[in-house]
Amino acid sequence: MPIATRAFAATASDKPLAPYSFERRDPGPDDVAIAIKFAGVCHSDLHIVKNDLGNTRYPIVPGHEIAGVVTAVGANVTRFKEGDRVGVGCMVDSCRQCAPCKEGEEQYCVPGMTQTYGSTDPKGGEVGQTITQGGYSDAIVVDQNYVLSIPDSLPLDAAAPLLCAGITTYSPLKTWNVGPGSKVAVIGLGGLGHMAVKQAAAMGAEVTVLSTSDRKKADAERMGARHFLINSDKDAMKAAAEKFDLIINTVSATHEIAGHLNLLAKDGTMVMLGLSTEGMPVFAMPLLWRRRRVAGSLIGGIRETQEMLNFCAANNIACDIELIAPDRINEAYERMERSDVRYRFVLDIEKLVA
Repeated sequence: MPIATRAFAATASDKPLAPYSFERRDPGPDDVAIAIKFAGVCHSDLHIVKNDLGNTRYPIVPGHEIAGVVTAVGANVTRFKEGDRVGVGCMVDSCRQCAPCKEGEEQYCVPGMTQTYGSTDPKGGEVGQTITQGGYSDAIVVDQNYVLSIPDSLPLDAAAPLLCAGITTYSPLKTWNVGPGSKVAVIGLGGLGHMAVKQAAAMGAEVTVLSTSDRKKADAERMGARHFLINSDKDAMKAAAEKFDLIINTVSATHEIAGHLNLLAKDGTMVMLGLSTEGMPVFAMPLLWRRRRVAGSLIGGIRETQEMLNFCAANNIACDIELIAPDRINEAYERMERSDVRYRFVLDIEKLVA
């Protein structure tokens, strides 16, 4: 039978999120039904709600940082059972046939991954709907191949943001082979940035945080950063020139990046993770003179996401969160736009009121 589901949804770009009810599909033979306990609030949720990318279909239930407990499994499901602690990240399906999918990098699916919310669902969508709906809700049904196991040592509430923020930073750190002796700079100490600091430090890197002020310096040091750099301090920036192998840029707003490229050593890379919607100038000379690169990275595949969860469990890494009731989501969005959160809002779904 379809699953009656309570949620918070956006119905227009200029309206606040409000209570919303719909039905999840009846779980099929390959599906896992999940009671959602916690849902992280990602900056990209805000972009979609406000239709910043111009492709939002309303009503939309955001949320792709989902932690919960299995309530039922289909006949073909072998990886999960009722009562298991599980997570769902930014995707719930992909074509499974293209080269990236076969390589375990489903996030780069050539036809396009099925996102946890806002995508046309190849399994038919929610009852009476055509698009997927996300984790600001009390239940979800997902194909077993896109469900993650959350280790027992990770608290479910603090584990939820790992399903987006955690893997978004872990994947480039692994791709660019960060380890002992690496020198990593992290621009922005927010939801993504604080995870990058914790993970890079656990991998053995010497980590520096770049920020606009020193108000988060103590937090950065507590998380494992060895150095803290104010990016408006011209003398400090000059002294840091050519020091870093990798820069993880987590800023989601339009900002100056050309000057930061001089911080990279030869063959260094700046990886862009923030979902900015405007262009940012980059000049050829700083790139040519040291064979530097500007790159991008998008979450991680299912295999790598599970690896990340296991790594975080083994290294006692979780997100710093502020747990809130779902009816405070509009307040959370306002505060998130002011960068007034340390460091991730998480919705306590058990406090969801119909």
